[in-house]
This record gives sequence, C-alpha cells and structure tokens, in this order.
Amino acid sequence: MGHDFDIVIIGGGAGGLFAASVANGLGAKACLIEKNRLGGDCTWYGCMPSKALLKSAQVANLLKRYSEFGLSIPNNFTVATDKVMAHVRDVVDEIATHHPAQVFEKRGIKVVFGAPQFIGQQNIEVNNQKISSQRFILCPGSHPVIPPIEGLEGLNYLTNENIFDLEKLPESLIVLGGGPIGVELSQGLNRLGVKISIVEMMERILFREDREAAQVLESKLTQEGIRILSGKKAIKFVKKENKVFVTLEDKSRSIEEISAENILVALGRAPNLEGLELSKAGIEYTKTGIKVNEYLQTTNENIFACGDIVGPYMFSHVAAYQAQVCVRNALFKRLAWQKVNYQNVAWATFTEPEVSRLGLTEEEARQRHKKVKVYKTEYGASDRAVTDVEKKGLVKVITDKKGYILGAHIAGSQASEIMQGFLIAKSLKVPLERLSQVLFIYPTLSELVKKVAAKPLLEKVNNPAIRLLLRILKKV
Repeated sequence: MGHDFDIVIIGGGAGGLFAASVANGLGAKACLIEKNRLGGDCTWYGCMPSKALLKSAQVANLLKRYSEFGLSIPNNFTVATDKVMAHVRDVVDEIATHHPAQVFEKRGIKVVFGAPQFIGQQNIEVNNQKISSQRFILCPGSHPVIPPIEGLEGLNYLTNENIFDLEKLPESLIVLGGGPIGVELSQGLNRLGVKISIVEMMERILFREDREAAQVLESKLTQEGIRILSGKKAIKFVKKENKVFVTLEDKSRSIEEISAENILVALGRAPNLEGLELSKAGIEYTKTGIKVNEYLQTTNENIFACGDIVGPYMFSHVAAYQAQVCVRNALFKRLAWQKVNYQNVAWATFTEPEVSRLGLTEEEARQRHKKVKVYKTEYGASDRAVTDVEKKGLVKVITDKKGYILGAHIAGSQASEIMQGFLIAKSLKVPLERLSQVLFIYPTLSELVKKVAAKPLLEKVNNPAIRLLLRILKKV
C-alpha cells in the first residue's frame, strides 16, 4: 500500500528541522508537522533569548567594572535596563526568520501546523486530515517541570517559557533550581538589578558538573550578590501583599521562610508526549520519555525518536546529532544503520564564567578506571586572561593511564570555545600530550589547552630513565 510520504517528522525544533532538511536532501518525500512555531524551545524560550539576555547583562556588568580596565567615567552613570526584554524579543524574532516555513516548502518539504495524533501504526491525524507515512521521526521537544508544591498552582509564577514576555523586570525573584537554566537566568537578571535567591535541593548548584568547576561559578555568583540556598527544598508557597513567601525545608527538617516579588521555576524539563496517542502506534513510553533502542528506533519498527523525548541529554546539538542518526536509519537498509554514541558529548552553561563539560568527572573516572591522572591549569597562567582581566578560572583534564582523555572540565571565560580542542582530541582518540605539539595562536585563551597538554609531557621528561636517555643523546 502506498503512503502519502516517505517520512513524517513531528516537531519543528532543532531535531525536527535538521531531520527534515537531511531527509529532503537524500531525496525523501518529507512532511514536517509542528504544533506551534518552527524553531522549537531553543529559538523561542531557551538558547536564543537566554543568550541575548546574558549578553545584555554581561555588557551592563562590564560597564560597572570600568575602573578595572584603567578607565574613568566623568559623573556617575546608571545602567537603564527597562528596554532589555524588548531587545531580547527583537533578537529572537530576527533568528526566527532564519527558518520560515516558506523556505522548507520551496525545497519540497510539506509543512503542516497543528496538533498531530496517531490513529494507527503508520497513520496520524492533524487538523482533521489523515496522513500516512512509511517512516516517522518523533521530536516534539519538552516543557518545564512544575512540581506539585502547595500554593504554587495559584501563583502567577514564571518559567523560561513566559519570562521573556515580561515588559518590566521584577525587583526580586526566587529561582527554584540550580541547574543550567536556573543559574544562567539568575546571573543575567541579577546583573540587571533583580535581587536573586536560588533554591537548590542538591548540596550544590550544577550538581552534574565537576565539583571544582562548579565551585568556581558558585563563588562568582555569591560574590555578585546572589543568595544560594543549597540542600533545601520548597514545601509551601503563600502570597501576601504583592509578595510570595516560600517555606523551605532542609534534610534535617529545619524550616525557614524567604520572600520575593515572584518565583521562577527552573527544575528541569519533561517530554511533550501528551496528545500524541502513542499507544495507538504501538510505541512504549513512560513519563520520562519514549523507549528507544541503540538505533533510536521505538517499539514500532517504523518510528524513530530523538531530542528531549529520548534524552539522555537535553541539548539542541545532541538533538541534531540524534536526528541525523534517525534519518539514516529510517531511510536506509539495516546494513547501513548507525548506532547512537554519547561518548564524546560536550556542553556548556553560558554564565560568566562559563562552565563546560566533556566526558567523565573526576569522581566518575576514579569509579570506572583503576588508574587516572588529573591535570589542572589556572586561567592566570594565560597571558590573554591577564590582559582581559579574566584570571579566575580553571582547566581540568582527566586521562587514563595511557594519556587518553576521559573527561575535561573548564570554568572560565570562553570555556565553551576552549573545550572544542579537547572535544576534537577525545573524539579522534588523540592522547592529551599530543596537543602540546600544536602551534596555538598567541595570545589566546585557547593556549590553555596547550599548557594543560604539556603537563603529561613534562612528567615523561622528568622520568629518570628518560632523563638518562636525553643525557646520552646530548653526547652523541
């Protein structure tokens, strides 16, 4: 029986847009279905607006630091931030023009806006129209997790999905969650004049990051005036006289109360599974996401899934990588299928300093390997860090006994950019010390890669046997 399409992609975010483009490029008759707007969470609620906000906040903070750069500004000045949110929305609107539906239609990709639901193994219905396809790729994204805490439902609380709609910033804010979304928005808003308190259930913020790297950022946030309440959870909300009062409880059941003008909920993401009627297509799933195998194939052999509904990493670049795997496996014969591989996933939290991670933390590496080596270099060792007044930072690399990178962690200026050097080395299985042979541009922060890579080489040079050999070679 013929189908309307070779492949139907559900979800027009990072994964969906990439999947539709690749499938079309490979000659497949493709259909892209999006419930709301193309671009997904990253464009409208996540990466793009948050980075625009952080940039404005960075500029404001830099202006306040003018004396550190030997500058003086006559007369006192103030940083007016009343137009920042409008600027953020303008940036998002500009980025949204990069992927309009018309562009995909011109390429031959059918774009449908509406809420789809499965009505069979290879059939969906959207806008009362039935569509069949030989293959499907699911990537509908995720939404903020809202905990069932007493009093929260009745509040006009904020999430990353509505905070960028604000015309005026609140005077104070309690941020629930010390993960990437929570700390990025906390620092950005704090630098723009909002008094911030972060409430984190774990013993520290960014608990998935290497402890030492996360500590560099935590110290900076505290220095900037952000109150961090770790090891505590919110158990009750009450609104009184235009303020929200939050009752906190720690592990010993001790109680305290804090207040602010509003609440920002940043407790992670949950997959968008509602309304898809996945069971009608024979797709197994739980509240945490869709069940897939190593080929990103669901329990329906004709349907693949990627992005936030699959995990284990909720990043746009991971969604795009997964989408590539999905398209290949959906369109090609089994012989050409590709397994998903998360060995070389890197990411960053775009605070100031940035915090970036690749591979294992030191704790994880020591648990999995009998012998590991840890090499560290402070940012102060970089001449460029000194000129830029960015000396506070750390580069930390963990290797196995043969010198291959198990993990890399950076907390400092441009950490996400510097990490690319380690990412390439780990992906191509290049020993850390080999990076010391590369001729890096001077003066750049990327030279920190070379400085760390030189340390295992120096270890070898200081080995008594090697030193003896060097002495012999000098006499030859």
